[in-house]
Amino acid sequence: MDYIANGFFEAFHLLLDGDPETFSAIWITLQVSGYAMAASLMMGVPLGFFLGFYEFAGKRQLRVFVDTMLSLPTVFIGLMVYVLLSKRGPLGEWDLLFTPEGIAIGLTILALPIIIALTATAVESAEKDLILTLLSLGANQRQMLLTTLWETRFGLIAAGITAYGRVMTEVGISMMVGGNIKWHTRTITTAIALETNKGAFSTGVALGIVLLLIALFVNISVSFLRRK
Repeated sequence: MDYIANGFFEAFHLLLDGDPETFSAIWITLQVSGYAMAASLMMGVPLGFFLGFYEFAGKRQLRVFVDTMLSLPTVFIGLMVYVLLSKRGPLGEWDLLFTPEGIAIGLTILALPIIIALTATAVESAEKDLILTLLSLGANQRQMLLTTLWETRFGLIAAGITAYGRVMTEVGISMMVGGNIKWHTRTITTAIALETNKGAFSTGVALGIVLLLIALFVNISVSFLRRK
């Protein structure tokens, strides 16, 4: 028990003293997760709206594919992105392997199906009277999109939180595509795995506490927005 208590004490000491290695991992995590969420939301929300709003041939098969992608192993995503970005891969000339941008690509692939599937579910659950009202008022496609998304905004927020939680706590993609390079591509989760394996329990606990604080901040912000 003393070992655990000392670990937590040293963890808070690292955070309060601004340990540069710890905060480097924090900054890189926020950077790559921000890139991934921005890209996945920009692509996923319109695609999810289309999937949930319209009826078309092959919709059921497409929905099954999207739902299957929700359980895609992160290690497999990391492997595929590694192959694409390696020197012998089709995107090797971009030099994105072992970079924060490369990690962000893998995290975007992880988050995108979540955004699409949950957005489609939120749109499908919207009041049918809303659609009929918009059509009777002569709303164009853009107005229908924006109004429907506004009415389902809490579902979209839930989709964003779910995707962000997966992105923030991911290990396999960050390790394989980023290489866990100190000061460059080491994220919170890969740092926790490394420090724990080295026996640096306090550093791992410090980074774990940061993950909890980020999750707490996100949920408080969402609760504030919902009250507004």
